[in-house]
Amino acid sequence: MRAAGTNDSRVLFMHENVTPLLSVEGVTLRYRTKDHLVTATYRVSFDVYRSDRFVIVGPSGCGKSTLLKAVGGYMEAVEGEIRLNGRKIEKPGPDRVMVFQEFDQLLPWKTVKENVVFALTASGRLEKKAAQDKAMHYIDKVNLSDFADSLPHTLSGGMKQRVAIARGMAMEPDVLLMDEPFAALDALTRAKMQEELLQLWEDTRFTVLFVTHSIPEAVRIGSRILLLTPHPGQVRAELNSDGVDDEGSDGKRLSQRIEELLFDEEPLKGRTAHV
Repeated sequence: MRAAGTNDSRVLFMHENVTPLLSVEGVTLRYRTKDHLVTATYRVSFDVYRSDRFVIVGPSGCGKSTLLKAVGGYMEAVEGEIRLNGRKIEKPGPDRVMVFQEFDQLLPWKTVKENVVFALTASGRLEKKAAQDKAMHYIDKVNLSDFADSLPHTLSGGMKQRVAIARGMAMEPDVLLMDEPFAALDALTRAKMQEELLQLWEDTRFTVLFVTHSIPEAVRIGSRILLLTPHPGQVRAELNSDGVDDEGSDGKRLSQRIEELLFDEEPLKGRTAHV
């Protein structure tokens, strides 16, 4: 098990002798811009277990979203590998579903229900009647039953995100990938969406890999939090969270500890332990 090289009692030592659902091993990711070859992450390793709320947090440009794309199968690592259920990820698949931060993820000419049904029928997973039943089940889970026949342009930004989450959940993937899904929302709506996501998790115990640049959001959403250094992203530490920003044994709040670790400029060598 991986853990941060600190004496903080919130450092993770759980899941011993349990096989990870998702395993990221020494992954280096690069992409090319018009002028440069950019190294987004460098030898990043972590494990995600079933029912984890695993949050990756770090400053802009540290490779968080790039990592999520690699887990989704949309780009290939130049070093290391990513495995889901013991199988190397080589392409996108229905066992991983992505929820983005943009509000225009929905098909604008389809209603809320039709958007969810389409995802189920287009993938060939269900016939239309079964897809409609499952769609309404998850639409109800995100408290949008009264808007099932509404078109996306009539919904608020938070409601559109709930539809995207319902659509992703209806696919029943092994892991739901969420790329800063609440970043574009106002503060009040964002807080409400965080609570709704946690309630949905309580109901279904789905596995989520969640990317954010917000430390308070990472503390609130995550059961486990991976901290990445500034560009190129490397693992700084991995910590537990119970959703409450309380003081730990070191007398510091978890958010304070995370902030110190994220912006610590000391070299990484010897600072991140693999237990």
